[in-house]
Amino acid sequence: MRRIFAVMIALALLVATPGIAMADSTRQQAINAVIARALAQRGVPFAYGGGNTSGPSLGTVEVETPVGTADASLPAAPLSNNVGVPGLTTVPVSPVAAPVVEPPRVSRVGFDASGLIVYAFGGVGIKMPRSSGEQYKVGRKILPSQALPGDLLFYGPEGSQSVAMFVGNGQMVEATDPAVTVSPVRTNGMTPYLTRIIEY
Repeated sequence: MRRIFAVMIALALLVATPGIAMADSTRQQAINAVIARALAQRGVPFAYGGGNTSGPSLGTVEVETPVGTADASLPAAPLSNNVGVPGLTTVPVSPVAAPVVEPPRVSRVGFDASGLIVYAFGGVGIKMPRSSGEQYKVGRKILPSQALPGDLLFYGPEGSQSVAMFVGNGQMVEATDPAVTVSPVRTNGMTPYLTRIIEY
């Protein structure tokens, strides 16, 4: 009875834990399915926070503000503190930091970089973390020279800025503005290691 229980736990961990090796034919089928699932989303719009195991979901995207458009809700900066103007009392003006104005955002259904990866691996029953920084922490680290299709490329410190999937022939698929696309592998800002989720 204990052996059956141990086997059941091992099988559950195999499905739930990225980076675990599978039988050769099952492994290659899973890798092919993950890549095909990601590639099938080409052209789906980018949406920050969008994407889950079921597909594109509601996220947001920045809206361009036309140049020269002022936000009337912001206070006008003082023009002077009246220094040197005869007959006027000088009132010191303390420097005030300019308010940080976030660009306007609108809702849109689509994928962000890590959402596309969640969707792609979800098709073979592998639950990936939702952020690229957390995705960087799972699987096995490999050198870029060892990259195989299905490996993940990360950008920024500890993969915190973005993630893409290597699809072979120097190409990667990623969710980036304006849409999911296939492009040559970008090395600028890439982390020193890639991550292999499904072992070959």
